[in-house]
Amino acid sequence: MTWLITGGAGYIGGHVARQLVDAGERIVVLDDLSTGDPARLPAEVALVKGSTLDRAAVSAVIREHGVTGILHFAAKKQVGESVEHPFLYYRENMIGLQTVLEAAAEEGVRRFLFSSSAAVYGMPDVDLVTETTPCAPMNPYGETKLAGEWLVAAAGRAHGISTISLRYFNVAGASTPELADPGVFNLVPMVFERITTGRAPLVFGDDYPTPDGTCVRDYIHVSDVASAHVAAARRLTEDRPGETALVLNIGCGEGLSVREMLALIGEVTGLDTTPEITSRRPGDPARVVASAELIRRELGWRARYDVAEMVASAWEAWCHHHPEARRAAQA
Repeated sequence: MTWLITGGAGYIGGHVARQLVDAGERIVVLDDLSTGDPARLPAEVALVKGSTLDRAAVSAVIREHGVTGILHFAAKKQVGESVEHPFLYYRENMIGLQTVLEAAAEEGVRRFLFSSSAAVYGMPDVDLVTETTPCAPMNPYGETKLAGEWLVAAAGRAHGISTISLRYFNVAGASTPELADPGVFNLVPMVFERITTGRAPLVFGDDYPTPDGTCVRDYIHVSDVASAHVAAARRLTEDRPGETALVLNIGCGEGLSVREMLALIGEVTGLDTTPEITSRRPGDPARVVASAELIRRELGWRARYDVAEMVASAWEAWCHHHPEARRAAQA
């Protein structure tokens, strides 16, 4: 097998690339480097700079490297940005995916793994979100991921392609500081940024119907997300082409409230995480926690890292990229 990883120089794609190489797989990466970093990739991995919107470039990579399977990560992923720029998100996420699938079908690639998101669920009113929980995305980002799953499944049926779509919950942490996500878009880095600059972390609403009034989420270490992809790639390799059509959650199956996460971050960093309470953000559900039972049954996968390890690795990576943060913690 030779795997093409689109967006493989990104945060999650880079972790998956490392683990696939460690597992003995041959890979090639296609990335436009708009957010990717070549330094995330092992030296032996071929990196082709190009866009998934460029059909000729995708087909050329498949042919020249003898690609037999694709892991598709390349996509825009910021919820707020998707609301402001829906055309951008539908073009990059949907047309980019369509282009890659068309090239795969034409070039005879029969194994396809799609990077999806728990954003497809919207505001589920359930204790545990299973893969059969109704999907009602609340923003263009989530819409493109759900429509992407539909397109992947349809292409699989029409062209005999085995497919797996993986829905990530709240990803954080880093296997090494160099592979960290430098963006400040999710709870953990947002808290790091504020507490290392002497500001109180923000909590958007403390009147939710949860034990402490703050939102409850399922957090997953990025290394666990990567190992789930390795397990999925193995499944696609073992099954006959066209035999597999799965949609699976990647989560721990346990919820942590925002207040509990702040307390944990305080323990790890030694900094004050007493929050400033502000108004709710529109569209924030009270509780979103994954059921990880189906992925355990189908792939034999389960999360290895707990939330404390995830936060500790995220903090180490943050200090690596922001030396002033460690100085603030030592003051």
